[in-house]
Amino acid sequence: MTLGELIGKLGGTLIQGSPGLELEYVSSYEQADLHSLVFADSATAAPEALNSEAGAVVLEAKLADVYPENKCIVEAAQPRLWFSLAAKILSPPVPGRGVHPTAVVSETAVLDEGVTIGPMAVVGEDVSIGARSHIRAGAYLGTAVSIGTNCHIYPRAVLYPGTTLGNRVVVHAGAVLGADGFGYVRDSTTGAYTQFPQQGTLVIEDDVEIGANSTIDRGALAETRIRRGTKIDNLVHIGHNCDIGEDVIIVMGTGISGSCKVGNGAVLAGQVGIGDHATIGPGVILGGQAGVLSGKTVTNEGLKPGTVLWGTPARPLKQVLRELAVLARLAKKQGTGTRD
Repeated sequence: MTLGELIGKLGGTLIQGSPGLELEYVSSYEQADLHSLVFADSATAAPEALNSEAGAVVLEAKLADVYPENKCIVEAAQPRLWFSLAAKILSPPVPGRGVHPTAVVSETAVLDEGVTIGPMAVVGEDVSIGARSHIRAGAYLGTAVSIGTNCHIYPRAVLYPGTTLGNRVVVHAGAVLGADGFGYVRDSTTGAYTQFPQQGTLVIEDDVEIGANSTIDRGALAETRIRRGTKIDNLVHIGHNCDIGEDVIIVMGTGISGSCKVGNGAVLAGQVGIGDHATIGPGVILGGQAGVLSGKTVTNEGLKPGTVLWGTPARPLKQVLRELAVLARLAKKQGTGTRD
C-alpha cells in the first residue's frame, strides 16, 4: 500500500516525501528499512525515528526542527494511534484454511465462508461461526455457541454452551468463557453448600480482546456482559452477572467478584480486587493492587480527570501517600521515645 493511500484512510499531513512510497509493514527503529513505517510521540524518540532506515516516519508536529531530506514525513495528532491503525491495514488477512481433518465438527454447526477450524478443535451442536473467523488447534466450542465475523479463537480456549461473541473478538490461548459462577447457598443447620442455579449466559460484544488463561463466568439466572471495545489482559477473572462497560482496560491478575458493574472507559490496573455487587464509575482509574469492598461504589465525583485511586478501600493516591507519610512520622516518633 502507498503512503498516500494510508493517509487517505487515516488522515494526517504529508510534510515531505512522495505519497507513492510503497509501505509493506511497520517496524522498530533498529529493523526499519525503506518499505517500513516508524513513529515518534516524544522529543526524545524523534531523533531515533528520523535517523532510522525507515522510508516513512509519523510523528507529532514540531517534534523536530529539521527533517532528513530522504524521509517521508507524516504529521498526525496521535502518532502512536496512527501507527497502530496503519499496522492493522498493512497486515494482510490470514487466509481461511477450511476444516482440518482431525477437527470434530457437529453436522448441525453452521460455518460461514472463509472459516478455519484447526487440528483437534471441537465444534459442538448448533454452533454458528461467522465469516473469516479462525478457531485454532484444540479449542472447544460448546453447544449453541455463537461467534461473529473475523474472530480469532486461539489454541485450547474453551467456550461453554450458549456463549455469544460479537465481531472481531480475540480470545487468547487457555481462556475459559461461560463457566459456572461461584455461587452457593449454605444450609445454616448442616453447614453444607448447594450450588445456586448457574444457567444464565455470557455475551461478549464487538472488538473485545481476552488475554491468555483469563476466565469469565456466565450469569447465574441472567447474563454476564462484556461491552464493546474492552481489553482484558492475561490471568483476569470476571465473576457471574457482571456488566463491564465499553472501552474498559483490565490488567493482569485482576479479580472481579459477581454482580459488579464497571463503567465505560474505566482502567483497572494489575491485581485489583473488587468485591461482589460493587460499582466502578465511568473513567475511574484503579491503581495496582487497589481494592473495592463489596457493595461499594467508586466514582470520579469531585476529583480531577485522570486521578488514580489506590489502596484498600480505594481512594485518591495523593491521599494514600499523605496517610503513609503521617504513619511513618508517627512510627519514627514512637521509635525514638523513652522507655519506662
